[in-house]
Amino acid sequence: MTAELRANSERLWKSLMDMAKIGATEKGGVCRLALTDLDRDARDLFVKWCKEAGCTIKIDQMGNIFARRAGKDDSLAPVVTGSHIDSQPTGGKFDGVYGVLAGLEVIRSLNDHKVETKRPIEASIWTNEEGSRFAPAMIASGIFAGIFDLQYGLNSADLEGKTMGQELKRIGYAGTEPVGGRPIHAFFETHIEQGPILEHEKKQIGIVEGGQGQRWIEVTMVGRESHAGPTPMRIRKDAMVGAAAVITAVNKIGNHHKPWACATVGLVNCSPNSRNTIPGKVFFTIDLRHPEDHILTQMAAEAKAAAELAAKENGLELEFKEIWYLPPVKFNSDCVSAVARAADSLGFTSMNIISGAGHDALYLNRVCPAAMVFVPCEGGISHNEIENATQNDIAAGCSVLMRAMVERANS
Repeated sequence: MTAELRANSERLWKSLMDMAKIGATEKGGVCRLALTDLDRDARDLFVKWCKEAGCTIKIDQMGNIFARRAGKDDSLAPVVTGSHIDSQPTGGKFDGVYGVLAGLEVIRSLNDHKVETKRPIEASIWTNEEGSRFAPAMIASGIFAGIFDLQYGLNSADLEGKTMGQELKRIGYAGTEPVGGRPIHAFFETHIEQGPILEHEKKQIGIVEGGQGQRWIEVTMVGRESHAGPTPMRIRKDAMVGAAAVITAVNKIGNHHKPWACATVGLVNCSPNSRNTIPGKVFFTIDLRHPEDHILTQMAAEAKAAAELAAKENGLELEFKEIWYLPPVKFNSDCVSAVARAADSLGFTSMNIISGAGHDALYLNRVCPAAMVFVPCEGGISHNEIENATQNDIAAGCSVLMRAMVERANS
């Protein structure tokens, strides 16, 4: 491997900025929800760029896209990289899409340097990683890894009742390839850290060893709607009061299990949502995370106990349903070592790190060797329109990715 094998920083940055125009928001971020027209436009641009780079394209039944650069022996299992291009409603322009376009830049740079690899190399897009439109997160990579079945994914619906299957057909990305069963020699995902550790430690590269576990819970509390004026406090069945107690308890659970625990209520729907009517029904979500599975399980039990107590004290009906469980993940040691060697060969400062966020690589690790590359993001801020990263760090992560992929592609 030559010392010149690095990503083209200017080209990668321009690709990111051009892609960020699709769904651009006033504050500099993007709103590009899964399987919307904007998602289709971003997919179209990625496919166009990949074809111009000489790739062949395959799309599976969940809309996952695989752009292949041929290897010397194209019958061998490929080394794959990728991430997602869907965003949060008020998302940033690096989350996910950086990993997709870093994969494209790897292919472009290998073309520039006329580097042939023994195995094929692929850049990929994974559908609905965020879970902000269709819950849970990472549905398509989960189906690929055998966590969910195909019909579960195709029938998953947004809050308006539109299913993933319907929307894939509507935007023209309901592919014909089977979901899963494709041999992958190794999978790498490059991503902004989405946390403050690398920036705080002044490290350019995060060598990701694994990811913390997650539990997603949906809670519905039902009381009785009534007029806010004539109804005495003592006879009310206020669903919002019950929900508020649980929300406060969830925050306490996260603080109780510091420093690694995270506990969040991020979505609340109140009915009838009228200022002079006592809420009769509240639906909300709970997101629990921890790198140790037994503590994550304990956190879920504590949240359920808090919900049951709040329902009892306020005379409410309760539905407490866990809709998604992702156990803690440890990445493949050979792939992790390849990332470490690549960072060292390029002279970048680095550190081992655990991912606090969910990523498609966590599911891919179940069916093939996998690892991740992190780069710093400003202030550790993500899922926010002001999310930011430097051009130098973005290029560094891509160069590390490329060298790790080439090493595995020649094995």
